[in-house]
Amino acid sequence: MHESFLPLVKYALSEDVGTGDVTTLNAVPSNVGARAAIVAKQPGVVSGIDIAAMTFREVDASLKFKSTVKDGQEVPAGAAIATVSGSAASVMTAERTALNFLMRLSGVATLTRAYVNAIAGTGATILDTRKTTPGLRELEKAAVAAGGGRNHRMGLYDAILIKENHIAAAGGLAKAVHAARSTQPSMAIEVEVRDLDEAAYALGTGVDRLLLDNMSPQSMKEAVALRDQTAGEAGVSLEASGGVTLDNVREIAETGVEFISVGALTHSAPTLDFSMLLELN
Repeated sequence: MHESFLPLVKYALSEDVGTGDVTTLNAVPSNVGARAAIVAKQPGVVSGIDIAAMTFREVDASLKFKSTVKDGQEVPAGAAIATVSGSAASVMTAERTALNFLMRLSGVATLTRAYVNAIAGTGATILDTRKTTPGLRELEKAAVAAGGGRNHRMGLYDAILIKENHIAAAGGLAKAVHAARSTQPSMAIEVEVRDLDEAAYALGTGVDRLLLDNMSPQSMKEAVALRDQTAGEAGVSLEASGGVTLDNVREIAETGVEFISVGALTHSAPTLDFSMLLELN
């Protein structure tokens, strides 16, 4: 785990430990050793092993953390995914923060895997969005990748996505695309469209991808046909977005779009529950 995550770990620990773990400090002798197993209470896809290890070691550098699985691996309920050994007091102080990282990130990975499995064989790809927990974006996007999805842009700085408000502020779609292409000729340009008329117009501006915003599956099929029939636009990819659920994602994938972005991967993923079973040495 890159050292750039250390401030996040320190802050997360400060929320929980504060001025000290008063229960452990006053009830557990400092010389008691332990070995603890981190166990999945539900089946799912693991993510967050490295940040959990960093958390334990930040509390006590002498703790020994050993994982038995890798990020992206599916585990059944009851599976031990890692062990921690050393000072019992240190293990218990780090436990909740480390497990919180694991639970959150494994939840994202598990939900992502469900979406990926739901569209298997269609040729479409599941993408994440910027609807992430503040401060956890890189970790949550890594969890999406562990689940089999693909990362969309990391932030506002690494890809051009022209939306309704950009178009209005620029004075029109063609002006917005021209300005972006003139100043960033090497960057791909994606444009949000809401209906077939907007899709047809956007295809004529030379963009690289259309984001089909809240379109019905039937309209998506028509957008795919329109794209395929437009001379010189074979390289334009289509991304479906808005209202995507596990119930309808396969129908969307079968329209022929190349990408499906799902905000729920990070803004609505349930946690995957883990517990820590401790044995004294």
